[in-house]
Amino acid sequence: MHSTLIVARMASASAEEVAGLFGAFDATDMPGRMGTRRRQLFAYRGLYFHLQDFDEDNGAGLIEDAKTDSRFVRISQDLKPHIEAYDPETWRSPADAVARRFYHWRES
Repeated sequence: MHSTLIVARMASASAEEVAGLFGAFDATDMPGRMGTRRRQLFAYRGLYFHLQDFDEDNGAGLIEDAKTDSRFVRISQDLKPHIEAYDPETWRSPADAVARRFYHWRES
């Protein structure tokens, strides 16, 4: 399994609406199209953490392919009032918001 963690900024009051947007999105075939097996959203002191798990390390490629789907475009637009880049000066795409994993442990 491969995971990505996106870090951004979000007002705590937006959590319920953001969860609703993803709930509707995840009820479609889009997660399967993107290779997403699990999605978890977290909020902490104005920060937003979006953890996605994939079966393989090709999630970025599948997501890139899905970017032109109208449902992907719509959720991206619907999230804009709620989610903002952690560092707007350096943000060009969601890939710029993916945290770098520097340690991993799993029970054998």
